[in-house]
Amino acid sequence: MKPGLAPGHRGTFSRVMTQADTVPALFPDATHLQGMPGVLATAKMIGLMEWACVEHLLPYYDEGEVSLGIHVDVNHIAATPPGMKVTVETEVEEIDGRFIWFRVRARDEHDVIGEGRHRRAIVAQEKFEAKAAAKAAGLTEEAL
Repeated sequence: MKPGLAPGHRGTFSRVMTQADTVPALFPDATHLQGMPGVLATAKMIGLMEWACVEHLLPYYDEGEVSLGIHVDVNHIAATPPGMKVTVETEVEEIDGRFIWFRVRARDEHDVIGEGRHRRAIVAQEKFEAKAAAKAAGLTEEAL
């Protein structure tokens, strides 16, 4: 990781939510989700928080590095309908070697919709992908 990132460093990332970000769209084969409200799914909000942290880290990656989410502790406290812009504020809370803790807060055009903490690990992408490929190779054809 390149130098310069430090606790207190802040970033923001925004995206307009679409129908594809709603609870019913989360798993099209999940019959019981189809009748749920058409608002931003918690899983999509968490994904957006992760994306915001990745964007925050991009300038600090050394060549061949990426980051992986390894911990999430957030509350989803308000609904967001499709068409609204959600902005995620990120703040580096702690850096421990290759592990970075972020404080995250998401807000739509009216409310804070979620907040909490997220931890990412900086890894060598090639090495990580080799381990994942080896794991996948151990699966039976039926599992794939």
